Amino acid sequence: MALIGVVIAGCGGSSSSPKAASTPGPVQQPASLVGVVGHNDAFSISLTDPSGQAISNLKAGTYSLTIKDESTIHNFHLSGDGVDKLTSVGSTSTSTFSVTFKPGTYTFVCDPHASSMHGKFTVT
Repeated sequence: MALIGVVIAGCGGSSSSPKAASTPGPVQQPASLVGVVGHNDAFSISLTDPSGQAISNLKAGTYSLTIKDESTIHNFHLSGDGVDKLTSVGSTSTSTFSVTFKPGTYTFVCDPHASSMHGKFTVT
C-alpha cells in the first residue's frame, strides 16, 4: 500500500523508481495532513492528505497535522527545517497540531525501526 510517494508499504522503504527520485510530482496544498504509524501493529508509516493521497511535493506554508500513532511498538517522528514533532514509543495517541513547512526536504520515521519504516517529501 503506497500511501505516500515515498511511503512505506509494509516493511518497505522509500520509493526507488527513477521518476520518484528525480521529480517530486505536482505541488500539493491539501487542507490538512494525516500521519499514521503502526495500524494493527503493522510495520507501516505514512503521510497523506485527508483523502489518503500520498504527500510527495507539498507547497510551503502552515498546515494542521494529525498524527495517529496506533501502536505501542512504533512512533511517528517528523523532522526537517524547523520541524521536529514526534510521538512516543510505548503508548498510542492521536495528536493534532499546527506545523509550518519551509522549502526543503522533510522526513518521517519510526525511530526504533528507522531502517525499514521511513519516508520523505519535498516542500516547494
